[in-house]
Amino acid sequence: MLKCGRHLFSIEDHIHYLNNAYMSPNLKSVEVSGIVGVRAKSQPYRVISQDFFEPVDKLKQAFSNLINCTNHHHIAIVPSASYGLANVAANLTIGKKKKIIVPGEQFPSNYYVWERLAKENNLALEVISPPSYGDRRSSEWNEAILNAIDKDTLLVACGHVHWADGTLFNLQAFRSACDENDAYLIIDGSQSIGALAFDVQKIKPDALVTVGYKWLFGPYGIGFAYYNDKFLKGLPIEENWTIRKRSDDFKNLVNYNSEYRPGAARYSVGEHSNFILVPMMHTALTQLQVWTVEGLQAYSTNLIDDYLNAFKANGCFIEESSGRCNHILGVKLPDHFDMKKLSLALKERNVHISLRGKVIRLATSIYNSRSDLDAFLSAMHSSVMV
Repeated sequence: MLKCGRHLFSIEDHIHYLNNAYMSPNLKSVEVSGIVGVRAKSQPYRVISQDFFEPVDKLKQAFSNLINCTNHHHIAIVPSASYGLANVAANLTIGKKKKIIVPGEQFPSNYYVWERLAKENNLALEVISPPSYGDRRSSEWNEAILNAIDKDTLLVACGHVHWADGTLFNLQAFRSACDENDAYLIIDGSQSIGALAFDVQKIKPDALVTVGYKWLFGPYGIGFAYYNDKFLKGLPIEENWTIRKRSDDFKNLVNYNSEYRPGAARYSVGEHSNFILVPMMHTALTQLQVWTVEGLQAYSTNLIDDYLNAFKANGCFIEESSGRCNHILGVKLPDHFDMKKLSLALKERNVHISLRGKVIRLATSIYNSRSDLDAFLSAMHSSVMV
């Protein structure tokens, strides 16, 4: 069982940071890698052609291992989830399909791209709204999405978990329904990859995108995209020199090559060899491999377990364990809580959480301990209206 790893981060002792879903703090080791990368640019004459390609290749291999992808050529380096999704939208076979399905209240990056695609191709964008908070919220929502998938469906685009409250989406059931109806399954894993096990061999998404700065503990501005065989002969949304075959032969770069490098490399963003971000991201994935995704999920599970009854005793609604993850916990407060008092109490106690209406998102990780949740619970108790 993992122990608290707060000493590996630079979080001040008085801070209770329960918002990893917003942005992870840098590991000290990741910060060092970034500093080394910054300094390397001061001596550009030491940068050789292999430095543009070999570190990226190792990074793709590390991410492939994380998601059980047996061939790292299915991985592209992207600056954001939206970039990875844009490559998907540009390479879909639409045919006679008539609609796109997305869960309601999805993060905007996994909505706007499909809204635009729908408008440009006269498709319906079917938004499946979540049921009101109450019993069996997850199962009802999943059932509604499954019922919407039919022969007219071009694609289903969703997260593995809902970004605001950790609701689990039944991706394997979605995959089966998409197979039956010849539809794509596109996953935004930004709030799960690194914290919740994801196996591309089992779920078989057509595409999976994720940012690096949340649960992968990497820097802002670098992420990953997995594309299955359907996309490996497509056209990227931009052309850059590094994605072409034999681009590592600098003396022949002006002898233009019409062929792309193998697999999904064609979808990698320009300047993806970034000598600062790539080593930072690789250092983060190396530490993640030590912890393991399963270990991190178990850590959050053990941490929150002792507090679930306390939340429920205060009248809060929390999804049953079968319908949610444990690294993101949605806590819906009842009406007898004063939200202004709560916001003030959280600030006074240096508790950092995400608040949407009366739903609190607690996003815990390896650097959190009981003292963080105790501080949050204290703020709750001081916010009850009298």
